[in-house]
Amino acid sequence: MSAVTVVGAGLAGSECAWQLARRGIDVRLVEMKPGKYTPAHVSPLFGELVCSNSLRGDDLTNAVGLLKEEMRRLGSLIMESAEANRVAAGGALAVDREGFARYITDKLRSHPHVEVMEAEAADFPEGDEVVIATGPLTSDALAGKIAALCGEPGLHFYDAVAPIVTLESVDMSNAYFASRYGKGTADYVNCPMTREEYTAFVSELRAAKEAPTHGFDDGAVFEGCMPVEVMARRGEDTLRYGPMKPVGLINPNTGAEDYAVVQLRRDNAEGTLYNLVGFQTHLTFGEQKRVFSMIPALREAEFVRYGVMHRNTYLDSPRLLDRYYRLRGLPRLSFAGQMTGVEGYVESAASGMLVGIETAARVLGLPAVDFPQETAIGALALYVSGGSVGSFQPMNVNFGIISPLGYRVKGKRNKNAEISRRSLELLGGLMETKEVLRS
Repeated sequence: MSAVTVVGAGLAGSECAWQLARRGIDVRLVEMKPGKYTPAHVSPLFGELVCSNSLRGDDLTNAVGLLKEEMRRLGSLIMESAEANRVAAGGALAVDREGFARYITDKLRSHPHVEVMEAEAADFPEGDEVVIATGPLTSDALAGKIAALCGEPGLHFYDAVAPIVTLESVDMSNAYFASRYGKGTADYVNCPMTREEYTAFVSELRAAKEAPTHGFDDGAVFEGCMPVEVMARRGEDTLRYGPMKPVGLINPNTGAEDYAVVQLRRDNAEGTLYNLVGFQTHLTFGEQKRVFSMIPALREAEFVRYGVMHRNTYLDSPRLLDRYYRLRGLPRLSFAGQMTGVEGYVESAASGMLVGIETAARVLGLPAVDFPQETAIGALALYVSGGSVGSFQPMNVNFGIISPLGYRVKGKRNKNAEISRRSLELLGGLMETKEVLRS
């Protein structure tokens, strides 16, 4: 039994390698760090989180909550690390970045079936099964090979990263701890703004100088990670209905909702660092300091990381990939992660999990699982491989891509809960009947 080569040790590649290794399959995990870094990466560790430290909601009435629960039941390394390195974030699953990445790195480096190769892959490795999980910031050399193989240069969009401040530098006389609608514990620092403060802030945000992004335009940005300045240009109240919405937050000093609120979310286990929720940006560093310091609670804030903009590249997956994320024209080659067009941390890891499981089945001579559309993990793969209509765009998991119930359930939350119940019941059946899932 030959080794499977996995290129890239981000969330997708790490999860894929883990699923193969835990089934006794030798894995050659190729990672170019620390010899070479992308513009967005700074850590030598595997599973580095570039944007937010949040893996989003945990409730089974939302699709990402269902996807995470499916992954937990299937033995996900990413979910195991997330639980071990959880930080308080209300109803969301947020993690300590370094602890999360170190846990993943230690698990893989110590596994007897994983061989780590620190090298840049400039071409497709030889071997019966190869998984490319190099992410949206794939090196130019390998991206060129992929583009040539696929017959076109591929699609791209731009992604943005939010700034991080120290908690001790936040003016708590102008802020308060609370979670929206009182859900969970009071984990977020909420920075209120009056109408006048908000209006002035939006005006300066619209006029602020942006960093050069080599061809960036507003239409090239994925909606789920829209830079805050782009949102501001869409309308005076766009931010108040987006990341600065005050709904569900009662200011303890006034007993009422504020006009607008900037939320800060804990970014490390110690609770010393907080990121500006929804404030992804590509403003210059100087402009970020100037404009974001207009938020009263952040007038003297210490920014330990400013927002940055980077290029994301992804495949025309409906044309190129099958339900196992294999290249239709070269089935020994699979892709996993954001390069396939799945959007989000959890979704990336889930694609790596599916690729790892289905590749393991092929290597071991076992029947494929064929995760169905009734499951979140299966629905995502089926959407990416052919379920989209029109121009293909990156996709977060959502209940709209999961097979409908076929019967009526009153209330959206109740319907979503029923979809989740059905999915987990079906997954349980698969785990009982599919040998590769019993490993």
